[in-house]
Amino acid sequence: MLRSLAHRGSDEVRQVELDGVFMQMSYRKIERSFLSLTAAVGDGIPPAEISAQALSRWPSPFVIAAIQDDDLFIARDALGVKPLYYGQIDGKMVFASEVKALLSVTNDVHEFPPGHFYTAQQGFQPFTHLQARDFLSDDADTIIPELRKRLEQAIQRWLATDTVGVWLSGGVDSTVIATLLKQRVRKLHSFVIGLPNATDLKYAQIMAKLLHTEHHAHTISLDEILAALPDVIYALESFDALLVRSSVTHYLISKIASEYVELIFTGEGGDELFAGYDYMKNYPLEELPVILEQAVKSLHNTAFQRVDRCAGAHGLISCFPFADMDVVEYALRIPARYKLHQQSGRQIEKWILRKVVEQEIPEEVLWRPKTKFWQGTGLQQLLGEYADSHISDRDFERERRLPNGWILASKEELMYYRIFNEFFGKVSNLDWMGRTKIPGRNAS
Repeated sequence: MLRSLAHRGSDEVRQVELDGVFMQMSYRKIERSFLSLTAAVGDGIPPAEISAQALSRWPSPFVIAAIQDDDLFIARDALGVKPLYYGQIDGKMVFASEVKALLSVTNDVHEFPPGHFYTAQQGFQPFTHLQARDFLSDDADTIIPELRKRLEQAIQRWLATDTVGVWLSGGVDSTVIATLLKQRVRKLHSFVIGLPNATDLKYAQIMAKLLHTEHHAHTISLDEILAALPDVIYALESFDALLVRSSVTHYLISKIASEYVELIFTGEGGDELFAGYDYMKNYPLEELPVILEQAVKSLHNTAFQRVDRCAGAHGLISCFPFADMDVVEYALRIPARYKLHQQSGRQIEKWILRKVVEQEIPEEVLWRPKTKFWQGTGLQQLLGEYADSHISDRDFERERRLPNGWILASKEELMYYRIFNEFFGKVSNLDWMGRTKIPGRNAS
């Protein structure tokens, strides 16, 4: 099992064996400062104290497994930023950071629920409850500096070195993180990827020049994308069409980033906290907080998984400032009118977040409309069109129903499932796998 996870960091190995519990982890040396407990294994930045109360107060994303009071104690952060799965062999619990490690020993695989801890005596118990409530009565001028302070603190928690990287698409989320990050490190590498003439390449270059980062822009072709698909799907452990589509470029640029840095910062989570998607504009403002809460809670097996697997496949440690609970809980309390804000005759998404760096960012970047990751890279419908031209209607109808009853939505998804099947077989239990929901379209 450990060998199948060596890509996540193989500088050192820790082994813990006591009272019928056997645990191992492979990790990078830079992660030593994150894990302070000795009789424990973990991921992210785990708390130094093991208790439900300590977990509920801990801001950083984490997974922790420790021996406490002669019992096994396992916990996963409130949003499920860091991955964890579990199963049973002969009545004994087994767990791992990725599904592939468990599938090598059992078909009984489940996702460890976010915001829960487990002990053999108590089973699964929640330690937190995320909810949009107690909305702020402050005005924007008060909220903006407080939001900035919390983001700066979230960034600082990850800084185990003074040379780091950042995904820099030139969108609002990555621009905010890069701007706040540049002030706190000696050297900042920025990375962007796209097909020729992709909009991300243009806007990332503007920001990289402004921030004086060491910028790495990579232009790709459809052939390069198709060649990478097997490696991407094996790393991602999913065949969900939108998730794979947005992961291909992320995987390829992660490989390049791993040659320069160990820590990589992402703006993932910003859209869900600050109403960055177009479909959110279709809801009345009074309904938006619940929509955002649901969106944040859905990230654990979709977007967070994409970032974790694509970075982890190359030994990169992904850092998530927007998933810091001090940021999340505050952001969910910000009134909706400051997230979708009327300005210059149009509704501006993520208005309050843009204002955090308004004095430091050129207007053409600051007020750039949201584009999805796979759109900004120029990928758009290329993979779907390729699948449509290579899979017949007859094959699609024959193969689209899976052993567990799921129905594949497109030929593109079938193309990914065929590759997934080559690595993992026809897995009958896929309860652990998330599927991207498209607002306005009924799920199959």
